[in-house]
Amino acid sequence: MEKNQNSQRQYQKMTGTPVHKLILQLSVPSIISMLITNIYNLVDTAFVGQLGNSASGAVGIVFGFMSIIQAFAFMFGQGAGSAIARALGGRDTERASVYASSGFFGSFVCGAVITCIGFAFLDPMVTALGSTETIAPFAKTYITYILIAAPFMSSGLTMNNILRYEGKAALGMVGLMTGAILNMAGDPILMFGLRMGIAGAGLSTALSQMVSFGILLSMFLTGRSQSRLSLRKAASGAGVYLDIMATGFPSLLRQGLNSITTVLLNTHAAVYGDAAVAAMSIVSRIVFFVFSIAIGIGQGFQPVSGFNYGAGRYSRLRKGYRFTMLLAESILAAAVVLVFLRSGSLIGVFRDDPDVIRIGTRALRLQCAALFLLPPCMVTEMLFQSTGRRLQASVLSALRSGIFFIPSLLILDRFRGLAGIQEAQPLAYVLGFFPAMYLAADFFRKLPRQDRAD
Repeated sequence: MEKNQNSQRQYQKMTGTPVHKLILQLSVPSIISMLITNIYNLVDTAFVGQLGNSASGAVGIVFGFMSIIQAFAFMFGQGAGSAIARALGGRDTERASVYASSGFFGSFVCGAVITCIGFAFLDPMVTALGSTETIAPFAKTYITYILIAAPFMSSGLTMNNILRYEGKAALGMVGLMTGAILNMAGDPILMFGLRMGIAGAGLSTALSQMVSFGILLSMFLTGRSQSRLSLRKAASGAGVYLDIMATGFPSLLRQGLNSITTVLLNTHAAVYGDAAVAAMSIVSRIVFFVFSIAIGIGQGFQPVSGFNYGAGRYSRLRKGYRFTMLLAESILAAAVVLVFLRSGSLIGVFRDDPDVIRIGTRALRLQCAALFLLPPCMVTEMLFQSTGRRLQASVLSALRSGIFFIPSLLILDRFRGLAGIQEAQPLAYVLGFFPAMYLAADFFRKLPRQDRAD
């Protein structure tokens, strides 16, 4: 009885609360989670930067590999979460639990497979990720700990996504924040206090991911979520898993292409020395930190989108899309201006090397100028994924994350050298804006004008 009452209250909240208020409520925990997670990434980069350019470059190399783990985590989390939001919108909690359990176990197994493959091909993998001869020893040490934590990292991120799609982002925030704070505290203790160097940074990251996993799992096991995690509820056939992976494929594509582009960026920058690799790695971290604010707002929109689409509240979907885009654009603009004006100082915080600062400053300012076009693309991708529009979401992910960037990088590097490497990502942002706006207009033109009767 109490479970039904909780489900009814959550349904009323997701379909009755004013859209702008609901998105703000759900965005705040997501923004805090994103900021804290990225702060610890930046702190990690700053601490490792004290060990030299090669160690700093190794963090960028391993960041590309961590994107692969995150790609599969988001595929299972976003794929299951989208189905869960629509199921809860249709008041089907049993179906939601089937998707939650299947997504969780699928993600954990996938992480374990990545661990096994990674250790089997450790040396060639580090080279393929873009390591130079001087960076490789640091990268191998750091990535070893990430491989050990991969199953926990993957399934932890999946659980966080499921909680977000249920409209309970605050619960996910607790797990991620605790791990991030532990990581920030662990870095100086393990790296310098115990004199473990870059191995301490890797161990700190691995332990924090495991702690986050345990906290997030407890949210489901103690009944604080609407869906339940149980091996009995996990689907025995392939149908549910294929549905999860198909719906989550845009996330896999986006994250996977981001990983590929990071590797390409590292390998092309490596031609110009460790300073170039370190600079582009630092720029990537700073840009992702700034954009994580907009991503957090978009993540607050996703459960609102999926839930109300499933409930047939199409007018709320339209209002939510417009509000999210304006809010993300406004907040991002303020952050971008600050970063643009302080670009050189920011780069210097992470690596006080004249070459790193010179290369990084120009790249960071170019990306800041183009970041204004990202919120419409991001919100549109999230709209398509949360409403089950797999093809459109996959197309936009592929265009922005790889199809535009990879040729831009190859062509500009050939004709403009290091300057071209700095210009490739901003150009991809610009090119990705136009198809996103066209597909969004087409979606809303076909969406029913009248809400469906309850």
